[in-house]
Amino acid sequence: MIKHFINLEWKAFFRSPSFKTNLFFKILLGFAALWMIVSFSFLGVGVYYVIEKELDKDPLVLVNNFLIFYVVFDLVLRYFLQNMPIVNIRPLLYLPIKKGKVVHFALNKTVLSFFNIVHAFFFLPFSVVLVIEGYPFLNVMGWHLAIMALIYCNNFINVFVNSKDAVFYTVLSIIVVLGLLKYYEIFDITDFTAPVFQAFYDMPYLALIPIALLVVLYKMAYSYFKSNFYLDAGLAKKVETVQSEDFAWLNRFGSVSTFLKNDIRLLKRNKRSKMTILMSGMFLFYGLLFFTGAVEAYKGPFWRIFAGIFVSGGFLFNFGQFVPSWDSAYYPLMMSQNITYKEYISSKWYLMVMATIVSTILSVFYLYFGWQAYAAVVVGAIYNIGVNSHMVLWGGAYIKTPIDLTSNKKAFGDKKSFNAKTLLLTIPKLVLPMVIYAIGHFTLGETFGFTLVALFGIAGFLFKNKVFDIIEKIYKSEKYKTLSAYKQNS
Repeated sequence: MIKHFINLEWKAFFRSPSFKTNLFFKILLGFAALWMIVSFSFLGVGVYYVIEKELDKDPLVLVNNFLIFYVVFDLVLRYFLQNMPIVNIRPLLYLPIKKGKVVHFALNKTVLSFFNIVHAFFFLPFSVVLVIEGYPFLNVMGWHLAIMALIYCNNFINVFVNSKDAVFYTVLSIIVVLGLLKYYEIFDITDFTAPVFQAFYDMPYLALIPIALLVVLYKMAYSYFKSNFYLDAGLAKKVETVQSEDFAWLNRFGSVSTFLKNDIRLLKRNKRSKMTILMSGMFLFYGLLFFTGAVEAYKGPFWRIFAGIFVSGGFLFNFGQFVPSWDSAYYPLMMSQNITYKEYISSKWYLMVMATIVSTILSVFYLYFGWQAYAAVVVGAIYNIGVNSHMVLWGGAYIKTPIDLTSNKKAFGDKKSFNAKTLLLTIPKLVLPMVIYAIGHFTLGETFGFTLVALFGIAGFLFKNKVFDIIEKIYKSEKYKTLSAYKQNS
């Protein structure tokens, strides 16, 4: 049966309408994974000697002191990037296959996730170095098994976090409270967690506790999904009464106003889109890490423009890169109407531009940190409007993952479109303006660096119609692949 499931997964990948695009990104992700594996391996070997020589401390004790942050960060990263394969069981619901086998396969698929395996490339070399340097083998083995068991516990905690709002909000609240208490030096959680991790080394038999916890979490996940393994569980859409709004003030945009009104209604009514607005608001304060000097690594001049792009473009990145996935539910209907792609693309562009301008105005408080700080935000806004707004629309043509706006199972709604593929497409939008600024900064100074970035943004704005023609052709060429992809439930 397991062989049959693997065969189905294999066929699903190769028969996907976006197979070529997926294959390209799989190759890129493969290189990224290889780089992470090599980096983790070198870190696992080198961290012992760096701590011992540079800090003159016991490497194991220092690592145990920071392990709580490692584990928590791993859980947060999983929530946003690790895809849950549970949705793939829907086509199997009506087939004569035992529920238990399907659920076991889906859960075991998460066990083989890269997010679990990559940690072994740090902890295994580090454990080997500990043994080589004279630490008792049994003690190191107990500590290693305990840590890996906790990593896998994160895997199943993430399964529940993705399925129940209560779990997500509980975990998030605990993280925020503990983080604030440590920041203000009221309470340091490491004073209590470090001895626990050290105990796994001092008393290796205690490794049985996280291993037992892992088994319990697996059983809980299995029971939960098996009990909800039927067609009526979570598949019925909740019907709610909504109030119709006209938004007559948008009529000034002509035919584009129809799409603008739909987008604003979407942003107001759905959990996933509401979180986009919330995340965009949080991006406004992201610049505090760079402009206040709170983080030593972010004090370089190039990080200013990086922060400016983020602060002014929070909505652009959160909303724009998922066009047209936002409309996946009724995209086939739209394509059967007498509308042009240019009108559709223009409506999204206008919405992102308005949000960027609002974000820039709200960010005026950065003047408190000097004119360079707010100049970076303004210049970043100009670049976002002229260049990045086009790039996110262009990239959206290749992101064919549908968004289920009716999903209320997750705290952020359906987040399948937020994955490593969209993350890869975001990188050039951030790196390119930094390179442009660097050219200006090293030639005529920071003022010219800001000017050069702004000029690129203005040039992109002036050639907007030409760029839109190119983007329109791409959307037309990808039209039927996109329609086919949106029809897939998995």
